[in-house]
Amino acid sequence: MAKYDPKSLCADDFINDEEIRATLEYAEANKNNVELIDQILEKARPVKNGNGCTCAGLTHREASVLLACEIPEKIEKMYEIAEEIKLAFYGNRIVLFAPLYLSNYCVNGCLYCPYHLKNKHIARKKLTQEEVRAEVIALQDMGHKRLAIEAGEDPVNNPIEYILDCINTIYSVHHKNGDIRRVNVNIAATTVENYKKLKDAGIGTYILFQETYHKESYEKLHPTGPKHDYNYHTEAMDRAMEGGIDDVGLGVLFGLELYKYEFAGLIMHAEHLEAVHGVGPHTISVPRVKKADDIDPDMFDNGIDDETFTKIAACIRLAVPYTGMIVSTRESEDVRKRLLQVGISQVSGASRTSVGGYTQEERPHDTEQFDVSDQRTLDEVVRWLMETGHIPSFCTACYREGRTGDRFMSLCKNGQILNCCHPNALMTLAEYLEDYASEETRKIGYKMIEEEMKRIPKDKVREIAQQNINDIRSSNRRDFRF
Repeated sequence: MAKYDPKSLCADDFINDEEIRATLEYAEANKNNVELIDQILEKARPVKNGNGCTCAGLTHREASVLLACEIPEKIEKMYEIAEEIKLAFYGNRIVLFAPLYLSNYCVNGCLYCPYHLKNKHIARKKLTQEEVRAEVIALQDMGHKRLAIEAGEDPVNNPIEYILDCINTIYSVHHKNGDIRRVNVNIAATTVENYKKLKDAGIGTYILFQETYHKESYEKLHPTGPKHDYNYHTEAMDRAMEGGIDDVGLGVLFGLELYKYEFAGLIMHAEHLEAVHGVGPHTISVPRVKKADDIDPDMFDNGIDDETFTKIAACIRLAVPYTGMIVSTRESEDVRKRLLQVGISQVSGASRTSVGGYTQEERPHDTEQFDVSDQRTLDEVVRWLMETGHIPSFCTACYREGRTGDRFMSLCKNGQILNCCHPNALMTLAEYLEDYASEETRKIGYKMIEEEMKRIPKDKVREIAQQNINDIRSSNRRDFRF
Protein backbone atom coordinates (compact mmCIF):
# COMPACT_ATOMS: atom_id res chain seq x y z
CA MET A 1 0.00 0.00 0.00
CA ALA A 2 1.41 3.38 -1.04
CA LYS A 3 1.96 5.87 1.75
CA TYR A 4 1.04 9.54 1.38
CA ASP A 5 4.14 11.66 0.86
CA PRO A 6 3.89 15.06 -0.87
CA LYS A 7 7.67 15.10 -1.37
CA SER A 8 7.77 11.78 -3.19
CA LEU A 9 8.27 11.73 -6.96
CA CYS A 10 5.93 8.74 -7.30
CA ALA A 11 2.35 9.64 -8.25
CA ASP A 12 0.88 6.92 -6.02
CA ASP A 13 2.50 8.63 -3.04
CA PHE A 14 1.75 12.33 -3.68
CA ILE A 15 -1.74 11.67 -5.12
CA ASN A 16 -2.52 9.03 -2.55
CA ASP A 17 -5.92 7.35 -2.86
CA GLU A 18 -6.10 6.44 0.84
CA GLU A 19 -5.32 10.04 1.84
CA ILE A 20 -7.95 11.41 -0.55
CA ARG A 21 -10.60 9.06 0.84
CA ALA A 22 -9.66 9.98 4.40
CA THR A 23 -9.84 13.66 3.41
CA LEU A 24 -13.35 13.25 1.99
CA GLU A 25 -14.49 11.47 5.17
CA TYR A 26 -13.01 14.27 7.27
CA ALA A 27 -14.71 16.90 5.11
CA GLU A 28 -18.07 15.16 5.30
CA ALA A 29 -17.79 14.85 9.08
CA ASN A 30 -17.00 18.57 9.44
CA LYS A 31 -19.11 20.16 6.70
CA ASN A 32 -21.39 21.74 9.32
CA ASN A 33 -18.67 22.43 11.91
CA VAL A 34 -19.13 26.20 12.02
CA GLU A 35 -16.22 26.83 14.39
CA LEU A 36 -13.79 24.92 12.15
CA ILE A 37 -15.16 26.48 8.98
CA ASP A 38 -14.73 29.97 10.42
CA GLN A 39 -11.15 29.15 11.40
CA ILE A 40 -10.39 27.92 7.88
CA LEU A 41 -11.97 31.00 6.30
CA GLU A 42 -9.98 33.29 8.55
CA LYS A 43 -6.77 31.46 7.66
CA ALA A 44 -7.55 31.90 3.95
CA ARG A 45 -8.03 35.65 4.16
CA PRO A 46 -5.16 37.82 2.77
CA VAL A 47 -3.13 39.70 5.38
CA LYS A 48 -1.54 43.10 4.82
CA ASN A 49 2.25 42.89 4.87
CA GLY A 50 4.05 46.19 4.39
CA ASN A 51 3.08 47.45 0.94
CA GLY A 52 1.67 44.10 -0.13
CA CYS A 53 -0.24 41.09 1.15
CA THR A 54 0.45 37.50 2.06
CA CYS A 55 -1.87 34.53 2.06
CA ALA A 56 -1.49 31.29 4.00
CA GLY A 57 -3.44 29.19 1.51
CA LEU A 58 -5.19 26.02 2.65
CA THR A 59 -4.28 22.36 2.89
CA HIS A 60 -6.22 19.86 0.83
CA ARG A 61 -8.13 18.81 3.96
CA GLU A 62 -9.05 22.36 4.93
CA ALA A 63 -10.13 23.23 1.40
CA SER A 64 -12.16 20.02 1.16
CA VAL A 65 -14.09 20.99 4.29
CA LEU A 66 -15.10 24.26 2.62
CA LEU A 67 -16.08 22.47 -0.57
CA ALA A 68 -18.30 20.10 1.43
CA CYS A 69 -19.87 22.92 3.46
CA GLU A 70 -23.57 23.44 2.71
CA ILE A 71 -24.23 26.49 4.92
CA PRO A 72 -25.36 29.32 2.58
CA GLU A 73 -23.85 32.23 4.51
CA LYS A 74 -20.49 30.43 4.78
CA ILE A 75 -20.50 29.73 1.06
CA GLU A 76 -21.09 33.41 0.39
CA LYS A 77 -18.19 34.21 2.70
CA MET A 78 -16.00 31.85 0.64
CA TYR A 79 -16.94 33.79 -2.49
CA GLU A 80 -16.18 37.13 -0.82
CA ILE A 81 -12.75 36.01 0.36
CA ALA A 82 -11.95 34.41 -3.01
CA GLU A 83 -12.59 37.73 -4.74
CA GLU A 84 -10.61 39.54 -2.03
CA ILE A 85 -7.62 37.25 -2.65
CA LYS A 86 -7.79 37.66 -6.41
CA LEU A 87 -7.90 41.45 -6.13
CA ALA A 88 -5.06 41.47 -3.59
CA PHE A 89 -2.63 39.63 -5.86
CA TYR A 90 -3.87 40.18 -9.40
CA GLY A 91 -5.94 43.32 -9.07
CA ASN A 92 -8.82 43.79 -11.50
CA ARG A 93 -6.72 42.60 -14.45
CA ILE A 94 -7.85 39.68 -16.61
CA VAL A 95 -5.26 38.16 -18.95
CA LEU A 96 -6.48 37.19 -22.43
CA PHE A 97 -5.25 34.35 -24.64
CA ALA A 98 -6.38 32.02 -27.41
CA PRO A 99 -5.77 28.33 -28.12
CA LEU A 100 -4.16 27.35 -31.43
CA TYR A 101 -4.82 23.79 -32.58
CA LEU A 102 -1.94 22.44 -34.65
CA SER A 103 -3.01 18.85 -35.28
CA ASN A 104 -5.78 16.48 -34.25
CA TYR A 105 -3.90 13.31 -35.14
CA CYS A 106 -3.80 11.19 -31.98
CA VAL A 107 -2.94 7.60 -31.06
CA ASN A 108 -4.76 7.57 -27.71
CA GLY A 109 -8.17 6.11 -26.99
CA CYS A 110 -9.50 8.75 -24.56
CA LEU A 111 -13.25 8.19 -24.14
CA TYR A 112 -14.09 11.89 -23.60
CA CYS A 113 -12.19 13.36 -26.58
CA PRO A 114 -13.27 13.22 -30.25
CA TYR A 115 -9.63 12.99 -31.35
CA HIS A 116 -9.44 9.39 -30.07
CA LEU A 117 -7.93 6.89 -32.48
CA LYS A 118 -11.13 4.92 -33.09
CA ASN A 119 -13.01 7.98 -34.37
CA LYS A 120 -12.82 7.29 -38.12
CA HIS A 121 -15.23 9.97 -39.36
CA ILE A 122 -13.65 13.09 -37.89
CA ALA A 123 -11.54 14.98 -40.42
CA ARG A 124 -7.86 14.62 -39.51
CA LYS A 125 -5.69 17.61 -40.14
CA LYS A 126 -2.18 18.82 -39.39
CA LEU A 127 -1.12 22.38 -40.13
CA THR A 128 1.85 23.02 -42.39
CA GLN A 129 4.20 25.80 -41.32
CA GLU A 130 2.60 28.09 -43.88
CA GLU A 131 -0.82 27.29 -42.41
CA VAL A 132 0.53 27.96 -38.91
CA ARG A 133 1.74 31.31 -40.17
CA ALA A 134 -1.70 32.10 -41.62
CA GLU A 135 -3.42 31.15 -38.35
CA VAL A 136 -1.02 33.36 -36.39
CA ILE A 137 -1.70 36.33 -38.68
CA ALA A 138 -5.45 35.80 -38.21
CA LEU A 139 -4.96 35.78 -34.43
CA GLN A 140 -2.72 38.85 -34.56
CA ASP A 141 -5.33 40.66 -36.61
CA MET A 142 -7.76 40.12 -33.72
CA GLY A 143 -5.22 41.53 -31.24
CA HIS A 144 -3.97 38.40 -29.48
CA LYS A 145 -0.46 38.39 -27.99
CA ARG A 146 -0.55 35.09 -26.08
CA LEU A 147 -1.34 31.62 -27.42
CA ALA A 148 -1.72 28.13 -26.00
CA ILE A 149 -0.81 25.58 -28.65
CA GLU A 150 -2.61 22.24 -28.68
CA ALA A 151 -1.89 18.98 -30.49
CA GLY A 152 -2.90 15.35 -30.20
CA GLU A 153 -0.36 12.74 -29.17
CA ASP A 154 1.06 11.07 -32.26
CA PRO A 155 4.81 10.34 -32.49
CA VAL A 156 4.63 10.07 -36.28
CA ASN A 157 2.46 13.06 -37.17
CA ASN A 158 3.19 15.31 -34.17
CA PRO A 159 6.75 14.57 -33.01
CA ILE A 160 8.50 17.06 -30.76
CA GLU A 161 10.37 18.40 -33.80
CA TYR A 162 7.06 19.43 -35.36
CA ILE A 163 5.98 21.23 -32.19
CA LEU A 164 9.34 23.04 -32.02
CA ASP A 165 9.05 24.08 -35.67
CA CYS A 166 5.58 25.47 -34.99
CA ILE A 167 6.80 27.44 -31.95
CA ASN A 168 9.59 28.92 -34.05
CA THR A 169 7.13 29.85 -36.80
CA ILE A 170 4.74 31.47 -34.35
CA TYR A 171 7.43 33.65 -32.80
CA SER A 172 8.77 34.61 -36.25
CA VAL A 173 5.53 36.17 -37.54
CA HIS A 174 5.48 39.97 -37.30
CA HIS A 175 2.37 41.28 -39.03
CA LYS A 176 1.57 45.00 -39.00
CA ASN A 177 1.81 45.84 -35.27
CA GLY A 178 1.12 42.24 -34.26
CA ASP A 179 3.38 39.83 -32.40
CA ILE A 180 2.76 36.68 -30.42
CA ARG A 181 4.87 37.34 -27.34
CA ARG A 182 4.18 34.20 -25.32
CA VAL A 183 3.50 30.64 -26.49
CA ASN A 184 2.17 28.28 -23.84
CA VAL A 185 2.21 24.60 -24.72
CA ASN A 186 -0.46 21.99 -24.00
CA ILE A 187 0.85 18.71 -25.36
CA ALA A 188 1.12 15.16 -24.05
CA ALA A 189 3.42 14.11 -21.24
CA THR A 190 6.94 13.64 -22.53
CA THR A 191 10.57 13.16 -21.50
CA VAL A 192 12.94 15.43 -19.59
CA GLU A 193 14.98 15.77 -22.79
CA ASN A 194 11.94 17.01 -24.72
CA TYR A 195 11.00 19.42 -21.94
CA LYS A 196 14.50 20.87 -22.19
CA LYS A 197 13.90 21.39 -25.92
CA LEU A 198 10.62 23.19 -25.18
CA LYS A 199 12.37 25.37 -22.62
CA ASP A 200 15.09 26.24 -25.14
CA ALA A 201 12.38 27.13 -27.68
CA GLY A 202 11.18 29.88 -25.32
CA ILE A 203 7.81 28.55 -24.24
CA GLY A 204 5.85 30.19 -21.46
CA THR A 205 3.82 27.73 -19.39
CA TYR A 206 3.70 23.98 -19.95
CA ILE A 207 0.09 22.91 -19.45
CA LEU A 208 -1.14 19.36 -18.96
CA PHE A 209 -4.58 18.47 -17.67
CA GLN A 210 -4.72 15.42 -15.46
CA GLU A 211 -8.29 14.72 -16.65
CA THR A 212 -8.90 12.67 -13.47
CA TYR A 213 -6.82 11.91 -10.40
CA HIS A 214 -8.80 8.72 -9.70
CA LYS A 215 -6.32 6.11 -10.95
CA GLU A 216 -8.82 3.33 -11.67
CA SER A 217 -11.11 5.70 -13.56
CA TYR A 218 -8.15 7.23 -15.36
CA GLU A 219 -7.07 3.86 -16.73
CA LYS A 220 -10.63 3.04 -17.87
CA LEU A 221 -11.02 6.44 -19.55
CA HIS A 222 -7.69 5.95 -21.34
CA PRO A 223 -7.94 2.30 -22.40
CA THR A 224 -5.32 2.46 -25.16
CA GLY A 225 -2.31 4.51 -26.16
CA PRO A 226 0.61 5.96 -24.19
CA LYS A 227 -1.73 8.15 -22.14
CA HIS A 228 -3.00 4.97 -20.44
CA ASP A 229 0.06 5.13 -18.14
CA TYR A 230 -1.34 7.05 -15.14
CA ASN A 231 1.94 7.46 -13.28
CA TYR A 232 3.91 8.65 -16.31
CA HIS A 233 1.20 11.24 -17.03
CA THR A 234 0.80 12.40 -13.43
CA GLU A 235 4.54 12.75 -12.89
CA ALA A 236 4.98 14.87 -16.04
CA MET A 237 5.22 18.19 -14.17
CA ASP A 238 8.21 16.95 -12.20
CA ARG A 239 9.97 16.00 -15.42
CA ALA A 240 9.06 19.37 -16.94
CA MET A 241 10.58 21.20 -14.00
CA GLU A 242 13.63 18.94 -14.11
CA GLY A 243 13.91 19.98 -17.76
CA GLY A 244 14.08 23.64 -16.72
CA ILE A 245 10.50 24.74 -17.34
CA ASP A 246 9.65 27.21 -14.57
CA ASP A 247 5.91 27.54 -15.05
CA VAL A 248 3.49 24.61 -15.23
CA GLY A 249 -0.29 24.57 -15.43
CA LEU A 250 -2.60 21.99 -13.83
CA GLY A 251 -6.24 21.11 -14.45
CA VAL A 252 -8.78 18.31 -14.30
CA LEU A 253 -11.73 17.72 -16.61
CA PHE A 254 -14.61 18.10 -14.21
CA GLY A 255 -17.42 15.65 -14.89
CA LEU A 256 -15.32 12.53 -15.44
CA GLU A 257 -15.17 11.58 -11.74
CA LEU A 258 -16.73 12.72 -8.46
CA TYR A 259 -15.76 16.36 -8.12
CA LYS A 260 -14.77 16.22 -4.45
CA TYR A 261 -12.22 13.50 -5.22
CA GLU A 262 -10.84 15.48 -8.15
CA PHE A 263 -10.63 18.65 -6.10
CA ALA A 264 -8.64 16.99 -3.32
CA GLY A 265 -6.26 15.44 -5.86
CA LEU A 266 -5.77 18.78 -7.60
CA ILE A 267 -4.86 20.59 -4.38
CA MET A 268 -2.55 17.72 -3.39
CA HIS A 269 -0.76 18.04 -6.74
CA ALA A 270 -0.24 21.75 -6.08
CA GLU A 271 1.09 20.94 -2.59
CA HIS A 272 3.46 18.38 -4.12
CA LEU A 273 4.93 20.90 -6.56
CA GLU A 274 5.44 23.39 -3.74
CA ALA A 275 7.02 20.73 -1.50
CA VAL A 276 9.43 19.39 -4.13
CA HIS A 277 10.20 22.41 -6.32
CA GLY A 278 9.47 25.33 -4.01
CA VAL A 279 6.87 26.73 -6.39
CA GLY A 280 3.30 25.71 -7.01
CA PRO A 281 1.40 25.66 -10.30
CA HIS A 282 1.59 28.86 -12.35
CA THR A 283 -1.99 28.23 -13.49
CA ILE A 284 -4.94 26.00 -12.69
CA SER A 285 -7.65 25.51 -15.31
CA VAL A 286 -11.23 24.43 -14.60
CA PRO A 287 -12.68 22.83 -17.75
CA ARG A 288 -15.89 20.80 -17.72
CA VAL A 289 -16.81 17.95 -20.09
CA LYS A 290 -18.56 19.38 -23.15
CA LYS A 291 -20.25 17.96 -26.23
CA ALA A 292 -17.98 17.31 -29.21
CA ASP A 293 -18.43 15.28 -32.38
CA ASP A 294 -19.04 11.72 -31.11
CA ILE A 295 -18.77 12.68 -27.41
CA ASP A 296 -21.96 13.13 -25.36
CA PRO A 297 -21.38 14.62 -21.87
CA ASP A 298 -24.44 12.75 -20.61
CA MET A 299 -22.55 9.47 -20.97
CA PHE A 300 -20.58 10.51 -17.88
CA ASP A 301 -22.38 10.34 -14.54
CA ASN A 302 -20.46 13.04 -12.68
CA GLY A 303 -21.55 16.30 -14.28
CA ILE A 304 -21.68 19.34 -11.99
CA ASP A 305 -24.11 22.23 -12.00
CA ASP A 306 -23.09 25.87 -12.29
CA GLU A 307 -23.35 26.61 -8.57
CA THR A 308 -21.11 23.68 -7.66
CA PHE A 309 -18.71 24.75 -10.40
CA THR A 310 -18.55 28.26 -8.92
CA LYS A 311 -17.89 26.82 -5.47
CA ILE A 312 -15.04 24.68 -6.81
CA ALA A 313 -13.40 27.71 -8.43
CA ALA A 314 -13.70 29.74 -5.23
CA CYS A 315 -12.20 26.97 -3.10
CA ILE A 316 -9.26 26.59 -5.49
CA ARG A 317 -8.58 30.33 -5.14
CA LEU A 318 -8.67 30.04 -1.35
CA ALA A 319 -6.41 26.98 -1.31
CA VAL A 320 -3.85 28.10 -3.92
CA PRO A 321 -4.06 31.90 -3.67
CA TYR A 322 -1.14 32.83 -5.91
CA THR A 323 -1.98 30.70 -8.93
CA GLY A 324 -3.42 32.09 -12.14
CA MET A 325 -6.89 30.62 -12.66
CA ILE A 326 -8.24 30.00 -16.16
CA VAL A 327 -11.73 29.53 -17.56
CA SER A 328 -12.10 28.98 -21.29
CA THR A 329 -14.80 29.49 -23.89
CA ARG A 330 -16.11 26.04 -22.99
CA GLU A 331 -18.25 28.04 -20.58
CA SER A 332 -21.01 30.52 -21.38
CA GLU A 333 -20.81 34.28 -20.89
CA ASP A 334 -22.99 34.02 -17.77
CA VAL A 335 -20.87 31.31 -16.16
CA ARG A 336 -17.63 33.12 -16.99
CA LYS A 337 -18.99 36.33 -15.49
CA ARG A 338 -19.82 34.50 -12.26
CA LEU A 339 -16.39 32.87 -12.07
CA LEU A 340 -14.67 36.23 -12.60
CA GLN A 341 -16.15 37.19 -9.24
CA VAL A 342 -14.59 34.26 -7.37
CA GLY A 343 -10.98 34.26 -8.47
CA ILE A 344 -10.54 33.70 -12.22
CA SER A 345 -7.61 35.73 -13.60
CA GLN A 346 -7.31 34.49 -17.21
CA VAL A 347 -9.87 33.88 -19.96
CA SER A 348 -9.67 32.86 -23.58
CA GLY A 349 -11.41 34.98 -26.18
CA ALA A 350 -12.75 34.33 -29.70
CA SER A 351 -11.45 30.75 -29.46
CA ARG A 352 -11.74 28.21 -32.22
CA THR A 353 -11.03 24.63 -31.17
CA SER A 354 -10.64 23.25 -34.68
CA VAL A 355 -7.42 22.78 -36.63
CA GLY A 356 -7.05 25.74 -38.98
CA GLY A 357 -10.20 27.39 -37.68
CA TYR A 358 -9.03 31.00 -37.46
CA THR A 359 -8.44 31.46 -41.17
CA GLN A 360 -11.99 30.39 -42.03
CA GLU A 361 -14.70 33.04 -42.09
CA GLU A 362 -17.38 30.68 -40.77
CA ARG A 363 -16.62 28.73 -37.61
CA PRO A 364 -15.77 25.14 -38.70
CA HIS A 365 -17.09 22.24 -36.65
CA ASP A 366 -15.64 19.19 -38.38
CA THR A 367 -12.35 19.18 -36.42
CA GLU A 368 -13.46 20.81 -33.15
CA GLN A 369 -12.21 19.28 -29.91
CA PHE A 370 -15.27 20.59 -28.06
CA ASP A 371 -18.23 22.89 -28.60
CA VAL A 372 -17.51 26.52 -27.76
CA SER A 373 -20.21 28.06 -25.57
CA ASP A 374 -18.94 31.66 -25.62
CA GLN A 375 -18.64 32.54 -29.32
CA ARG A 376 -18.19 36.31 -29.00
CA THR A 377 -15.47 38.17 -30.89
CA LEU A 378 -12.37 39.29 -29.04
CA ASP A 379 -13.56 42.89 -29.28
CA GLU A 380 -16.84 41.92 -27.63
CA VAL A 381 -15.02 40.06 -24.84
CA VAL A 382 -12.65 43.00 -24.26
CA ARG A 383 -15.55 45.45 -24.07
CA TRP A 384 -17.50 43.11 -21.77
CA LEU A 385 -14.56 42.82 -19.39
CA MET A 386 -14.25 46.60 -19.16
CA GLU A 387 -17.97 47.04 -18.66
CA THR A 388 -17.77 44.61 -15.71
CA GLY A 389 -14.89 46.56 -14.15
CA HIS A 390 -11.95 44.43 -15.34
CA ILE A 391 -8.82 45.53 -17.20
CA PRO A 392 -8.28 43.31 -20.27
CA SER A 393 -4.55 42.56 -20.22
CA PHE A 394 -2.41 41.33 -23.10
CA CYS A 395 0.73 41.61 -20.96
CA THR A 396 3.58 39.09 -21.28
CA ALA A 397 6.22 41.19 -19.53
CA CYS A 398 6.99 38.89 -16.60
CA TYR A 399 7.76 35.99 -18.90
CA ARG A 400 10.06 38.07 -21.09
CA GLU A 401 11.73 39.84 -18.15
CA GLY A 402 12.58 36.53 -16.49
CA ARG A 403 9.98 36.89 -13.75
CA THR A 404 8.92 33.23 -13.94
CA GLY A 405 8.77 30.26 -11.59
CA ASP A 406 9.87 31.02 -8.05
CA ARG A 407 10.82 34.60 -9.05
CA PHE A 408 7.25 35.33 -10.13
CA MET A 409 5.78 33.57 -7.12
CA SER A 410 8.10 35.44 -4.74
CA LEU A 411 6.92 38.77 -6.14
CA CYS A 412 3.32 37.64 -6.15
CA LYS A 413 3.48 36.35 -2.58
CA ASN A 414 4.86 39.69 -1.41
CA GLY A 415 2.18 41.59 -3.30
CA GLN A 416 4.91 43.39 -5.26
CA ILE A 417 3.86 42.06 -8.65
CA LEU A 418 1.13 44.72 -8.72
CA ASN A 419 3.75 47.46 -8.95
CA CYS A 420 4.50 46.50 -12.55
CA CYS A 421 1.51 44.42 -13.70
CA HIS A 422 -1.08 47.19 -13.41
CA PRO A 423 0.72 49.72 -15.67
CA ASN A 424 1.80 46.92 -18.04
CA ALA A 425 -1.83 45.87 -18.43
CA LEU A 426 -2.86 49.45 -19.23
CA MET A 427 -0.12 49.83 -21.84
CA THR A 428 -1.07 46.59 -23.60
CA LEU A 429 -4.71 47.61 -23.48
CA ALA A 430 -3.74 50.88 -25.20
CA GLU A 431 -2.01 48.84 -27.92
CA TYR A 432 -5.19 46.85 -28.46
CA LEU A 433 -7.35 49.96 -28.54
CA GLU A 434 -5.14 51.64 -31.15
CA ASP A 435 -4.61 48.67 -33.43
CA TYR A 436 -7.71 46.47 -33.25
CA ALA A 437 -10.63 47.87 -31.25
CA SER A 438 -13.98 49.05 -32.53
CA GLU A 439 -14.80 52.71 -31.95
CA GLU A 440 -17.14 51.88 -29.07
CA THR A 441 -14.56 49.67 -27.38
CA ARG A 442 -11.83 52.29 -27.90
CA LYS A 443 -13.95 54.97 -26.24
CA ILE A 444 -14.70 52.79 -23.20
CA GLY A 445 -11.06 51.65 -23.03
CA TYR A 446 -9.44 55.05 -22.92
CA LYS A 447 -11.90 56.18 -20.27
CA MET A 448 -10.90 53.14 -18.20
CA ILE A 449 -7.18 53.82 -18.73
CA GLU A 450 -7.64 57.42 -17.58
CA GLU A 451 -9.30 56.28 -14.37
CA GLU A 452 -6.95 53.36 -13.73
CA MET A 453 -3.84 55.52 -14.18
CA LYS A 454 -4.86 57.39 -11.03
CA ARG A 455 -4.51 54.16 -9.06
CA ILE A 456 -0.81 53.71 -9.82
CA PRO A 457 0.75 54.61 -6.44
CA LYS A 458 4.23 55.66 -7.56
CA ASP A 459 4.45 59.02 -9.31
CA LYS A 460 7.46 58.01 -11.40
CA VAL A 461 5.82 54.80 -12.62
CA ARG A 462 2.64 56.69 -13.47
CA GLU A 463 4.60 59.30 -15.38
CA ILE A 464 6.51 56.70 -17.43
CA ALA A 465 3.36 54.68 -18.13
CA GLN A 466 1.51 57.80 -19.31
CA GLN A 467 4.37 58.77 -21.62
CA ASN A 468 4.45 55.25 -23.07
CA ILE A 469 0.71 55.31 -23.69
CA ASN A 470 1.07 58.71 -25.38
CA ASP A 471 3.74 57.18 -27.63
CA ILE A 472 1.50 54.22 -28.44
CA ARG A 473 -1.29 56.57 -29.47
CA SER A 474 0.91 58.85 -31.56
CA SER A 475 3.16 56.32 -33.31
CA ASN A 476 3.67 52.68 -34.22
CA ARG A 477 5.97 52.15 -31.24
CA ARG A 478 4.82 49.12 -29.25
CA ASP A 479 5.86 46.67 -26.55
CA PHE A 480 6.62 49.01 -23.62
CA ARG A 481 6.94 47.22 -20.32
CA PHE A 482 8.11 47.51 -16.73
